[in-house]
Amino acid sequence: MKRYLLILSIIIAVASKTYAQTGNITEPEAITSAFQKNNIGKVVFEADTIPLDRLKQTDLVTGYEAKPANNLYMRLLLGNSLTNYQHSLQPSLNVEQLNQGNFQFTFYVDGKQAYQENLHKGANLPATKNTKTTIFVPLISNRGEDSWGRSLWGRFMARGGEDALTTGTHQLKIEVRPYVSIPDLKVGELIAQGGIRFTVPAIDPKDAELQPIKAGSGWQVSKEGFDTRKIMEMNALIAGNRFKQITSIVVIKNGKLLIEEYFNGSARDSLHNPRSVGKTFASTMMGIALHDGYIKSVNQTLKEFYHLKKYGNYSPQKENVTLKSLLTMSSVFDADDNKSDSPGNEENMYPTDDWVKFTLDLKTDSNKAAGKQWNYFTAGVVVLGDILNKSVPKRLDKYSAEKLFKPLGISNYRWQYTPQNVPNTAGGLQMRSLDYAKFGQLYKNGGSWNGKQVIPQSWVKESFTRHLTLPKDVVGEGFYGYLFWNKTYTVNNKAYETYYCSGNGGNKIFVFTDQPLVVIITAEAYNTPYAHPQVDKMMQDYILPAVLK
Repeated sequence: MKRYLLILSIIIAVASKTYAQTGNITEPEAITSAFQKNNIGKVVFEADTIPLDRLKQTDLVTGYEAKPANNLYMRLLLGNSLTNYQHSLQPSLNVEQLNQGNFQFTFYVDGKQAYQENLHKGANLPATKNTKTTIFVPLISNRGEDSWGRSLWGRFMARGGEDALTTGTHQLKIEVRPYVSIPDLKVGELIAQGGIRFTVPAIDPKDAELQPIKAGSGWQVSKEGFDTRKIMEMNALIAGNRFKQITSIVVIKNGKLLIEEYFNGSARDSLHNPRSVGKTFASTMMGIALHDGYIKSVNQTLKEFYHLKKYGNYSPQKENVTLKSLLTMSSVFDADDNKSDSPGNEENMYPTDDWVKFTLDLKTDSNKAAGKQWNYFTAGVVVLGDILNKSVPKRLDKYSAEKLFKPLGISNYRWQYTPQNVPNTAGGLQMRSLDYAKFGQLYKNGGSWNGKQVIPQSWVKESFTRHLTLPKDVVGEGFYGYLFWNKTYTVNNKAYETYYCSGNGGNKIFVFTDQPLVVIITAEAYNTPYAHPQVDKMMQDYILPAVLK
């Protein structure tokens, strides 16, 4: 009998050990914090970044007021790592396969589901998924952190949150579940949840009032009427942080200043950083240099400007890259800024000490047909700037000052420069909103300003040509010209086409083809998912309905 009991105890011990080994597929971090032990399975909220080992119950916030100065952080307190939760959901998958999934977030406002998202697999590193039992991210922050939490919040707000979180006090609840995507989508049980009182304050009527156009703008002020109620509604949404980090709006109609509004500490003389809006100035200067004979043709190739065999990954394909393909972002370089793993992604360029060399060292992609496939390629625009800088007299900055900015009466601006001290045509050309408006109106005028042809009219026409169709999976509907984007807004069932410059943060210069309108929007919503969609909403629902006849 004793022998039987001994054998039975050994079997139980081995079975228990085996179960312990198979219950988890990875080793999670130890849960040592008393705070975490007391709050496992909760989503908690904080107003600041406090390390877990110093976090106390009194540090948690139960209410949040939606004001620009207030931050909101979310912490998931889990009993195991995400990968182990996924393993129990789909035990046949290995760790790498489980890492193809992530968390599912469900947002409720006042008890009703407002948004649900299966977080992209890349939102957490594999090491985080495999080991971490606490996840801490910002949801709302004025500190500019690059975080999937802020992006998640932005998508929630854009796809249901804005409509649900109206003025007043609401109960916001977040539920978290694991999901796997192999072989099919499968969502697990609830692993964390939590709620917070969320207050959207009423807008001070003064913040919605139209800002009077002061003297000294350099523009003739328009006497045309517009729907002031619509603009005031938009101003209220900006003041209430529903449209976020907007700094200015300028509307030119029939060549006259109709609307001039500034927000969030910006003013008439503020220099804005519109990021990739500055790319379009490279196109402008290319057109001027072409007219002046410093550039022969947009069909000139890279081999006419560089000894390409001195650079890495030489190929005959590279020699035949044309200026036109760089202007239309359709060259054969292995580069795509919209793909984080692309060799030619701009984020790989910035840390290098020679951006042109970085670009010309790139491989070519044999699957790309020259001039046919659009891929956003910032580094290619840097090369255009370098070609201009070496081709025009007295460098690009002095040439542009004489040929573009002086005729437009623009003196207050600031270039950024590459490591080789060449004007950075990738973006970041800082100017006043009213001066961006001059640039837009110059194109609206067919390239002329005060009776002088600053840009060849033929170049404006070529720039405002739909050279390529944009991929819908990346940017939605639209077309691309010479470093100009093209899209069509629909208001009251009528289409309004515009060519426009666009930059990170929601910065835009709109030039409408069938209406006497130029619209400038500057913003600082850099690297947020709502930056461009909120500008579209502003244009679609407020600005265009207000100023169109």
